Amino acid sequence: MLFFFVACASSDEPGDIVTEQQTLAILVAQSAFEIDTVIACASGSSNSNEIVVYVYPRANATALKYFETEDASVDENDYNAYTEVTLPAEDFFNGYLKTFTRETEVERWVIISFRESGKLHLSGPIRLKHISQNTVFSSAVTIDQSILGSPVFSWSTLASAQNAIYFQVVSNGMNDLLSGTYTTETDFQYYEVDNVVLNITTETPPDLSLGNEYGFTLMGVSEDNWVNDLVQIPFVAN
Repeated sequence: MLFFFVACASSDEPGDIVTEQQTLAILVAQSAFEIDTVIACASGSSNSNEIVVYVYPRANATALKYFETEDASVDENDYNAYTEVTLPAEDFFNGYLKTFTRETEVERWVIISFRESGKLHLSGPIRLKHISQNTVFSSAVTIDQSILGSPVFSWSTLASAQNAIYFQVVSNGMNDLLSGTYTTETDFQYYEVDNVVLNITTETPPDLSLGNEYGFTLMGVSEDNWVNDLVQIPFVAN
């Protein structure tokens, strides 16, 4: 988080080889793997040199790891360029998602890996842009609660060529994730999935209760998995 070092890799799974400098290329050579099966993206923060990587680990995921390149000038698909950095995985939405927080004065490429059912899974390359194009934090979301219990969230003002997809979370007052969805459009109605292209909601979410407090989180994400826009606002169901 507040430091950078290359640690000796730990053997998180049977068959993993411990090396002095664990590159992603070494890890993928050890077992079968799948690409783009880990949902992950990254944003900036209020600290100009800090980035946060958000990961959906899935229920049976183990051995969550963070890999990064020396800078952003390398080929993002060259796994030899990625070295593991030992960072703690912290809970986000009470553990439904995980985060890695990192301070770096250099923009880099990042890949997140985990194991599931004996297979290695990798995220797509994530381009850090906290220096050249930092995340914009705002409250630019409109909430229409004319339909009882099914608010419509819209964010047309955030639509831009930079955003390829939008990730939305509705959470309760205890910060538990109720629904997590992706859409390429600029609106989402709780809990209608007609315009949802990816859904990480594992159970049918509960109805919103009149008078209770909830939260809405929105991330506008580019094709290289950088969060251009981030909104986190509270609301009361009415």
